[in-house]
Amino acid sequence: SYFSLQAAGTSTFTSESAAFHTSQRSSPHYCRHGGGSGCRSRYISCFSSVSRPSSSSSSLKFSSVPPHNLDSVDYLAEQLSQRKFKNIVVVVGAGASVNAGIPDFRTPGTGLYDQLQEYSLPRPEAIFDLNFFKMNPKPFLRLARSIWPGRNNESPKPTVTHSFLRVLQEEQILRRIYTQNIDGLESISGIDDDKLVECHGHFRSASCISCGKSMDANRYQEIIFRTTKTGRSIDDNGDDGEDDNNNNIPTCTGCRSFVKPDIVFFGEALPMRFQSLILEDVERCDLLVVIGSSLLVDPVASIPTWVSVDCPRVLLNLEVVGDFNNKSGKRTDIILQGDCDESVRRLCQSVGWESKIDQLYQKTT
Repeated sequence: SYFSLQAAGTSTFTSESAAFHTSQRSSPHYCRHGGGSGCRSRYISCFSSVSRPSSSSSSLKFSSVPPHNLDSVDYLAEQLSQRKFKNIVVVVGAGASVNAGIPDFRTPGTGLYDQLQEYSLPRPEAIFDLNFFKMNPKPFLRLARSIWPGRNNESPKPTVTHSFLRVLQEEQILRRIYTQNIDGLESISGIDDDKLVECHGHFRSASCISCGKSMDANRYQEIIFRTTKTGRSIDDNGDDGEDDNNNNIPTCTGCRSFVKPDIVFFGEALPMRFQSLILEDVERCDLLVVIGSSLLVDPVASIPTWVSVDCPRVLLNLEVVGDFNNKSGKRTDIILQGDCDESVRRLCQSVGWESKIDQLYQKTT
């Protein structure tokens, strides 16, 4: 399984393949591991110390019969303004960065996987497949150049949603952010390192895919943005040209294998930081917030199911996803359905934080 308790008491999340299956879910989802159809249940059974559940235009939807009186955004806003929550855990997905100009993955027509068709990939997910990268790193490098964070004024910048995360931190009610994104916008927006878990990695460091030797991120960036012999940048829309001679592909100075940013591909382990923090975080969590995630890629997609059934949960997303679709009424769920930035702004208006997020947003754009 992709989470196993070892004799020494350590845990390991691995991602041996992009297995596609429907184990214990109402819709298909991707797992960054190769554990088979029973893997998720084996993983959750390891959480013996954690309480768990027993089984467009913007609109608001609420779960029925909430056990905590948390049946309105107004009440949630009141609790937030009074700092009644002390250990908020946030799961962030690609939808949080859409307004920064970074497409999400699966929206038909505009999602990243649809846009990748020009690269003649065997399947869209192959751009994050380690075995495919070993054979042809160029599609991933083209993608990396288009979303590389903090490089210049044209690089993606934090959104209103990221400013909201920063407000939670400044109000001292944020326990942790688990982001599925690799764009680094949480860090750029000012989220402290100790509050952030970049579950799928980042661009701030790079390593050889064979021997693990590190390469300075600035040097890596210099190579992939280097112009060809004719003085032009590598062609993002097709063949690199014979005069490029693969000079834009970083290789290890030791073993000469390809080097990639420390992004978690299918076939690689999740960061140890995830493993070391997740158990206590879900146990201590007193409010779980999911923003802009399809909740289709495990293990992060399962975090909302790991918090106690007594822990209220909030979903800000275009669609109702994961077990937020469950109408059993056993959980306290508030759903703000629509654009992430719009939903965040509406919530902050109710809390009285709108001026705070506006100030932070202006500083980072």
